[in-house]
Amino acid sequence: MMCVMAAVMEGSLADLSSWKPVECSIAKALDLVGTRSALLILREAYYGTTRFDGFAARVGITDAAAASQLRKLTESGLLAKQPYQEEGKRTRHEYVLTEMGRDLLPVVLALMQWGDKYLQPGPAPLLLVEESTGAPVRVEVRSASGREISLEELGVRLNEDYMRERKRRKAPGRKG
Repeated sequence: MMCVMAAVMEGSLADLSSWKPVECSIAKALDLVGTRSALLILREAYYGTTRFDGFAARVGITDAAAASQLRKLTESGLLAKQPYQEEGKRTRHEYVLTEMGRDLLPVVLALMQWGDKYLQPGPAPLLLVEESTGAPVRVEVRSASGREISLEELGVRLNEDYMRERKRRKAPGRKG
């Protein structure tokens, strides 16, 4: 008999058939960055790429695809455009990570870590290390106390603040 390993769904969430993942944050995040080119553009921004031509060439996509993804990532708030001008040339824009874009770093690194473990035929092509010491860096799930948490130790419960806000937004007579 196989043991099911899953998060601990708490309270009304325990009966999965009694609720739907409305307003799912994962679905919303995938709407923004759920394409290969979007994630690879973010990878390049983490590596220091800032200019349009660099993104298109390093990700291996057409200029039109790069323009579309850069526009979407900028409009979403993950990247910001900053003007620059090379001597004798017109003003252009480079793309830099915003706080929102920087906060996505653990997600991209977790995908890299997972791909290194399960998809690479041998050693990982790149190593993540602390720059000052060379110590390995890993993405992990930890509690506020610093303890690593396994899937089976992860509790999922309704956020009462979210529920209050949702109820407030749906109150009769409230516009919007």
